Amino acid sequence: MASFNYLWSHRAKFPVTSKAFYYAWGKRLFSFPELFRRNRRSSKLTSSGASIHPTAEIGKANIEGRLRLLTIGKDSFIGRVTMAVHEEIKIGERVCINDGVEILTASHDVGDPEWKQQKHPVIIEDYAWIGTGAMILPGVVIGRGAVVGARAVVSKTVAPGDIVVGNPAKVLSRKRCSEFNYNPCEFLAANRAWLNG
Repeated sequence: MASFNYLWSHRAKFPVTSKAFYYAWGKRLFSFPELFRRNRRSSKLTSSGASIHPTAEIGKANIEGRLRLLTIGKDSFIGRVTMAVHEEIKIGERVCINDGVEILTASHDVGDPEWKQQKHPVIIEDYAWIGTGAMILPGVVIGRGAVVGARAVVSKTVAPGDIVVGNPAKVLSRKRCSEFNYNPCEFLAANRAWLNG
């Protein structure tokens, strides 16, 4: 929901004479600098070749490399994340990636005498949730609705709905629900000021 146009057209409306009107606009003015910074981050990445949906939210992320290989879908939230974009990183819709996450798309072949670089894409499907400080290694696919626990190190594909934790990440016996109907961007205070007042 980084788009000002979206927030303006979907804003909660209150009568001018009501207390709620002034309360909502106070919160909106207070949160405006943060909205501006997130819009600027998205614009900068887009102008460098990344494909970012207008309703995606980008926090203070450190994203470097071949930005034209980066795609972030509708209503996805990216926190203070580090991404090394040597190969494609594709993030689906309504994904939540918490602060401290690292996403890597390249490494070196330890079996090669010339230590050649190996590059593999990372795909994170819709409604996935990547916990604080997790590391996603090259070639991993995080399935729809999967959860990666905080500080987990993921070196293998995670099936849809699976919950993985630890280093190396291992699947828990319980699964996540299979139907989803939420937008992680709606939980951000600056967005709530516009959408809920």
